Amino acid sequence: MSSLPLSSPAPEPTPTATVADSAAVPAHQPEAGDLAVLAARAAGDDLLAPAVRLDSVVPAPERVEPDPTASFVLTGGTAIRVSAHPGARAVADHLAELLRPATGFLLPVADTRAVGPTGPLTLTLAATPASPAPAVERPTTDLGAEGYRLDVTTAEVRLVADTPTGLFYGVQTLRQLLPAAVENPTPVTTRWSLPGGTILDRPRFPYRGAMLDVARHFFAVEDVLRVIDHLARYKLNHLHLHLTDDQGWRIAVDSWPKLTTVGGASEVGGGPGGHYTKADYRRIVSHAAARHVTLVPEIDLPGHTNAALVAYPQLAPDKLAPPPYTGTEVGFSYVDPADEQTYDFIADVLGEVAALTPGPWLHIGGDEAFKVKGAVYTDFVERAQRIVADTGKTVVGWHQLAPAAHLDGRVLQWWGTDADDPTTADAVRRGARLILSPGNHAYLDMKYAEDTPIGHDWAGLIDVRRAYDWDPGTHVAGVPTAAVLGVEAPLWTESVTSLADIEFMLFPRLPAIAELGWSPRAAHDWAGFRERLAGHGPRWSTAGITFHRSPEIPWPATPTVPRQHRAPQNDPTTP
Repeated sequence: MSSLPLSSPAPEPTPTATVADSAAVPAHQPEAGDLAVLAARAAGDDLLAPAVRLDSVVPAPERVEPDPTASFVLTGGTAIRVSAHPGARAVADHLAELLRPATGFLLPVADTRAVGPTGPLTLTLAATPASPAPAVERPTTDLGAEGYRLDVTTAEVRLVADTPTGLFYGVQTLRQLLPAAVENPTPVTTRWSLPGGTILDRPRFPYRGAMLDVARHFFAVEDVLRVIDHLARYKLNHLHLHLTDDQGWRIAVDSWPKLTTVGGASEVGGGPGGHYTKADYRRIVSHAAARHVTLVPEIDLPGHTNAALVAYPQLAPDKLAPPPYTGTEVGFSYVDPADEQTYDFIADVLGEVAALTPGPWLHIGGDEAFKVKGAVYTDFVERAQRIVADTGKTVVGWHQLAPAAHLDGRVLQWWGTDADDPTTADAVRRGARLILSPGNHAYLDMKYAEDTPIGHDWAGLIDVRRAYDWDPGTHVAGVPTAAVLGVEAPLWTESVTSLADIEFMLFPRLPAIAELGWSPRAAHDWAGFRERLAGHGPRWSTAGITFHRSPEIPWPATPTVPRQHRAPQNDPTTP
């Protein structure tokens, strides 16, 4: 793979300017950034240190080897060169899209010569050469499906991965190593420097995700796409969409059209609700795929089904339509487990959702079905699991599914608060794997503190340290690390009504969960994490992301006020 050296030494740059006080650079004048770099020559060598440290990345990489003698400066003459591979080219285009708005640089993207079928994918930032430089062999290791290696020298930035996904995650790291001003939507005059050294990085767990409840309150497609972008920023690779509940049915099903026209027309508090057409859902799937995020759709059964019963009362045990439900209680509704029509309904719905979803997972809920007990519940779940298998998908369900017979590949999502759970441990011994979502650590709908204006506290108050201080690999008694598929941070939306509310509850706790899922256990260190996380506050402010200014984190002084999105009212800690 070609390595592209600069044709001349990089000029010394100016100190980093903040977004608030920097002069805007017109998009048609990319050379303005170079003028700032040239002006810095007279400022002295003390200005050369990068604004960001190589070891400041969240989640923490597997290995970091800083080189304080080297840094790379992005200029108007920088180009992006990438392996001749469609997936790699898409990642290079994504990098250019991330960097162009704030830098004002053109950053042209071009293919290098093709690599062999087993060669690594390579993305290189360097000065635009007259022709590709000869290949330079560098030692690599087995990077796996999501790993990458990043080398930064004064001559180039070189990113290597075995897959486009690994290359994509390397780009997210590269993004964090640039000044926070890179998140600005318009050009900024500043020094675009990357710290020198090498990062070798691979994830600890293959499943790293978050859940968004769009049933209690409905959120537009654009809001979901922004959430996907937030996940990708921190190397989370699954978005679990809770699509159905008592308050609303959010996914179109052609064979049962009233599920959305009737069942989707409500939400908590009596709002208009809403639903995703199949075209909407495909758009979400496509955006997620471009960000290397897998969609996990949930159709909650046999409980949490009031919206479905409003639309189709023949599914109810008494065959009577209940009124639409706009409250927040749970456990009162269920589809009739004794009626064959129920299983026809389940097969139709799961079949259509599975056909829309390219990922391997199909979530069937299974929690809080308080009126379907004992053998009746177990028989229902076992039949539902088989219906999922008939679609070609792997079944996922909340850990209440544990007593049911094991089905090959079955995954239980554990949301308990007491880690001593013999029933779940027994299901693991029978072959189940776990996604860890402990309610008292990972539930992002819990309040940060008593005065948090939205959220719940039934699982306790969860600020950043509580979200961070646990180990998914050893959390549930009797469950070995090998049986843990990964982690997921759910956000239920009984009190969450806007995109700003979503972001406020996600940040800064989402990066904490991301680090537990990605970083090696040896890298977990609260003192180090809080220092690294603090540097992300200015990035979120610059990007217009609403977040909670947790007193546990030493945020930089005088934060920039986020633009575009309102913060939840009456929270004194919101920027």
